[in-house]
Amino acid sequence: MKSFAMAVVALFFCVAGMTAAADKAALMAKGQKIYNEYCKTCHQANGQGLGTVYPPLAKSDYLKNTPMPQIIKEVVNGKSGKIKVNGKEYNGVMAPLPKKYTDDDIAGVITYVYNSFGNSGPVVSAADVKKHKKK
Repeated sequence: MKSFAMAVVALFFCVAGMTAAADKAALMAKGQKIYNEYCKTCHQANGQGLGTVYPPLAKSDYLKNTPMPQIIKEVVNGKSGKIKVNGKEYNGVMAPLPKKYTDDDIAGVITYVYNSFGNSGPVVSAADVKKHKKK
């Protein structure tokens, strides 16, 4: 009986892990679509940024070192002024994500950026976005 219970628990965690991986894959796909629609004009298809105005997202120390709530606010509300990324200073304006995008869309694009271009970051949920997007 004890072995059966342990097997059930192991199966539960295995299924939960597979579900989480499938959820992340779906969120990444959604995020990539939004990135291509809206973000890649400035940050480029490869995440390398553009000149001294639009910073790179690729292997970004800024993404790695900035708390997720702040990243969410910056994506939702935009950002302007000086910023240092990977040792280089940028001084531009990032427009806010258009209102047409849902919290799930925002979670997708941030998750995509956090886990693309040589970055390794968390999965952002729509609940995270809802909680942290207010100014």
